[in-house]
Amino acid sequence: MTQVAHTRDELAAELSKADTDVAVVMTMGALHEGHRQLIRVARERSAFVVVTIFVNPLQFGPSEDFEKYPRTLEQDLAACRAEGASVVFAPGRDDVYPGGAPSITMNPGPLGAILEGASRPGHFSGMLTVVEKLLRLTRADVAFFGEKDFQQLALIRRMVVDLELGVEIVGVPTVREIDGLALSSRNRFLSPAERASALALSRALREGAALSDRDAILAAAGKILAEEPGVRVDYLELTGVDLGDPPADGPARLLVAAKVGATRLIDNVPIALRKEA
Repeated sequence: MTQVAHTRDELAAELSKADTDVAVVMTMGALHEGHRQLIRVARERSAFVVVTIFVNPLQFGPSEDFEKYPRTLEQDLAACRAEGASVVFAPGRDDVYPGGAPSITMNPGPLGAILEGASRPGHFSGMLTVVEKLLRLTRADVAFFGEKDFQQLALIRRMVVDLELGVEIVGVPTVREIDGLALSSRNRFLSPAERASALALSRALREGAALSDRDAILAAAGKILAEEPGVRVDYLELTGVDLGDPPADGPARLLVAAKVGATRLIDNVPIALRKEA
């Protein structure tokens, strides 16, 4: 039976019952099939799965959608129960930041200043700060994050290594709609016409992933995005799997961010680069 904890003390009481590794799935709520997949993968690893639900104010900029970010706690709890989560930790702001906004936060370093970091200053500092807090509060042994937020995943991995947190970080492949659109809590803000335009992102990534030459990949993906008038591209980048320069030969990542209407979407796919013979 899924237990619900709203305070640190309630969470600690539930964690005291764990007789195996603690697996954690961190969310901001508005759970969709992608989140449910994270919970399922976590349950394959451990019988004790904690799902956190917290809309973190630190990772929203002044012009972003903190107030209108969807909050659907009752539906989220039903989804967690259906997937067999052991505990849902749904704290208030004061439970996560008991002293108010922290005066000391995580510095994401150079990797936090590119891609999403360039478009959303302060976002990754706020994200890493709450992730580090929640890893400690949940006493996590292993944590699962979706690959759709690939830069976030890379930064969390770097933080865990650099700060020697002793938590295993597992990336889970992006879950998509049948037509290819990456699942996101923000998809609900798209009108039918905007949703049709948004399919250009996954289509561009598929076209790029079918190729193996760096210039050809970017050209093919960029052409598809440029031909869709409803999409305003923020970036389209080919990087290494560590977000550094892509290798001449080997695994890489193709990442895109764009606005469709008023909604900002991100997506990415793995790429296999090959040297020309």
